[in-house]
This record gives sequence, structure tokens and C-alpha cells, in this order.
Amino acid sequence: MSSSTEQEAVPATDELREQVLGAARRARVAAGELAVATRAVKDTVLHAMAEALTTRVEEVLTANAADLDAGKAAGLTQSLLDRLALNPARIEGIADGLRTVAGLPDPVGEVLRGGVLANGLETRQVRVPLGVLGMVYEARPNVTVDAAGLALKSGNAVLLRGSSTAERSNTALVAILRDVLAEHGLPADAVQLLPCHDRASVRHLITARGLVDVVIPRGGAGLISAVVTEATVPTLETGVGNCHVYLDAAADVDMATRITLNAKTRRVSVCNAAETVLVHSAIADKVVPQLARELSSAGVTLHADERFAALAGVATVPVTEQDWDTEFLSLDIAAKVVDSLAEAIAHINEHGSGHTEAIVTGDLRAAREFTARVDAAAVMVNASTAFTDGAELGMGAEIGISTQKLHARGPMGLAELTSSKWLVFGEGHVRGVS
Repeated sequence: MSSSTEQEAVPATDELREQVLGAARRARVAAGELAVATRAVKDTVLHAMAEALTTRVEEVLTANAADLDAGKAAGLTQSLLDRLALNPARIEGIADGLRTVAGLPDPVGEVLRGGVLANGLETRQVRVPLGVLGMVYEARPNVTVDAAGLALKSGNAVLLRGSSTAERSNTALVAILRDVLAEHGLPADAVQLLPCHDRASVRHLITARGLVDVVIPRGGAGLISAVVTEATVPTLETGVGNCHVYLDAAADVDMATRITLNAKTRRVSVCNAAETVLVHSAIADKVVPQLARELSSAGVTLHADERFAALAGVATVPVTEQDWDTEFLSLDIAAKVVDSLAEAIAHINEHGSGHTEAIVTGDLRAAREFTARVDAAAVMVNASTAFTDGAELGMGAEIGISTQKLHARGPMGLAELTSSKWLVFGEGHVRGVS
């Protein structure tokens, strides 16, 4: 139940609906302007946004400090507080992200295919902006700027529905971005922050067909599921990461240990962290003791099956059926010994979330079999699952990682925020009667 103060601060349902739809209408007008903006203009604005963030850093830090105080009083976990927290270095990093996006090629207008037909018609399929993006996300202020920057570069307007825990931070950031847009002759309504104290604002956003072109949910499984289930607007679904590392019979033991350790412990709270390790029985007696020792020394709790536990040489806990389907996001990993590549692939396809899967092997045939048969947005061969990241894959930045099977799968960068249109040029051509 909301407090009386919060209830007073939140508009009535009809008023809230009109606020959201009004913002969407303004965004649609702004999107029309952005669609024809040149790369030079967009890049200039992105650099100006980066500069404004660094020169107005105190405004952002003051707002963020208030959010952090409120979050502590509300009992937010330390991990959530860390995601919420900003400091000068983090703000500089956010600004650098905008500069990086400015340096990327403009996807708008890229010719995907085309040519001259036998009848003389000239055809081209070109990239165009999606239009109005709706972004629903949790308490990460950096997403506010990342989404705005990527939307601008790809010629889209964006409606941002962040978490109430980051309300002051997001308000300060969006105010800066809107000021820069206006100063450079672009519509400030290209970036708008929606009300965040009532979940109804999400519902109004994700059902605004005809005003909003695409909704992108980014956050925990509950948030993503709720948006995808209730949305009538098309959704680009980001996904949770129940990622696996399979150590094949032909794996180098040291490489297998190094990759698994990095995939699990580099940063446990991210979606590309490994949550299960599968070890081929042919090398289990060599790799399991070393791997288990290294993981345990790093503070990882091993949820092991009987065969893995018998070889581990360190304390483990019995794995449960639920563990195979769990995105731990913590210093925990499920572990199993398998008897074949086929068994590993079957386990991954049954329990994986379609995010990132990795094989460590010196056998090219096994690598090809794994990459062909594993159903995931990204498949790594002799590399950590941590590389599923837009910046790491040379995309500069990402708006999220998609695990669905539509046009956007894996890290979603500028190209994934575009659609296409066909341009056909004739000289009085008419089609015959069939």
C-alpha cells in the first residue's frame, strides 16, 4: 500500500494516462525531426551532452545523494545501492559512453540491399529509425543516459520510465540532456522522463499502440516478464542470463580453469556471468580438483552433483533441480560431470536462458557441433561468457541484451534500434495485369 504522501504526489489514473500519452504524442513529433537529422548534428549534440554532464556534475551528485539516502532508509540492498550510486568517475564514464556513440557510424540511411531490376526499376532497402522507443528499467541512472544517447544517434525519440528509487538522479540527468537538445535546435521532447511512482504509468506506456513503436524492458526477470506479458506495443525483450561453460574432453585444463573463473567471478551481478559449469568425464579427474580449488578460493559456493563433488577436494553443497534453472547473480555456481558433448548440449538447451553459452575445447569438430546445436544469442569458443557485451563486441554501446529470436538478438546497439524501408525509383513504370 502506498503512503498517503505518495498517493497525493501521484496523479489520478486518468490524469496519469493522459500524462503518458501526451508525452508519447510529443515524442512522435520529435521523432519526425530526429529522423532527418544529419550525423554531424547528432554527433555534435552527443559531444555536447557529454560535456554538460561533466560540467554540471554537482547537480547530478546532489540528486543522487538524495536518492541514496532515501534508498538506505527504505532498506535497499548493498548491491542495489551500488547500482544506484554515482560519483565523478562514474559520471565521466557515462559521458565517455556518449562520446563513443558519437564516434560510431550512423546506421540511418545505410543501404542493406538493392539494385536495378530487369524492368529498370531501381530498388534500395535502407535503414530508418524505429520512431518512438519506450524504455522500462530499474535503479540504474547510467541506463538513462545510455538509452538517450543510443536513441538520438539512431534517430529515435525515447520515453524513459525508470525506477522511483532513482527518480531524483534521472530527473537531473534528463534535464541536462533536454537542455542540450534545445540549445542545438533539436526537440527537447526527444528525451522525456515518465512518472515513476505508480506502476500504471508502465501499463499506459506499453499499451500505447500507434504512439509508441517499441518497448524495451531492462532489469530483473519479474520486470521483463510483466512487460512482455502485458504489452500490446511490440517488445524488444532483454533476457536473464543462465549461462553455461562446458569443458570438453579436448579442453586444456589451465585454459578451462581460467575461462570458468573469469566467467563466474569477474562480476557476479551481471547477466553474462556463468551460472553452471559442465565437465566432460574424460578430463574430470584432472580439471575438477583444480577448478574447484580455484573457485572455492575465490569465495564461490559449488552446487555440485555427486560425481563433481567426489572429485572436488573442497567443500560443496548438493545441487538441486532448481539450481540448474537459477540465475544466481552471486558467488554460486552449479556444477556437473557429463559423459558426452551431446549430453552437455542437451542440458544447456533444456536449462539455458538463450543468453550466452561457452565451450572450452581443442577439438574443432566439437566446437562446430556445439556452435551449431546450442540455442543461444551468443556462443563462445575458448572465451569467457563475459564477452557478451556491446562494447566488447565492437558495437560501442548497447541498450540491452536480447534473448529472443526477432531481428535483434544478443547485444542491441544502434543497428538494432532501426527498421528498414524500401525505396523504389521508376520512370513511369506501371505493373501489368496478371
